[in-house]
Amino acid sequence: MDDARKRLGERGEDAAVAYLERAGFTVVERNWRSTRGEVDVIALDGDTLVLCEVKTRTSKAKGSPDEAVTPAKQRRYGRLAAEYIQQAGLIDVPVRFDVVSILVIAADRALLRHHRAAFVPGDS
Repeated sequence: MDDARKRLGERGEDAAVAYLERAGFTVVERNWRSTRGEVDVIALDGDTLVLCEVKTRTSKAKGSPDEAVTPAKQRRYGRLAAEYIQQAGLIDVPVRFDVVSILVIAADRALLRHHRAAFVPGDS
């Protein structure tokens, strides 16, 4: 990944975290990694564990940012959730999968959409 795309992704994740915290979420992990992949943001919304994918784009030429969360990525998030829950020692916790979609429209402006319960991971 080139530096500009990496910086764009980091700025998007920073904006998503700030938004989620303002909305009352408690962010517990950023960029949580395992051998299976990475979760951008793990947060608590009340007692619900939320695994959040953040997608940031500068144009809709390749579709809206949330359209980049493919079925394969959704399945991977399901596996990552199970791994995180086991690793964290959580028991009987409700889990939700959200997407924060960010479309940059100017150097200091972006459109942010929070898709709650954006998907249910399918079978592997």
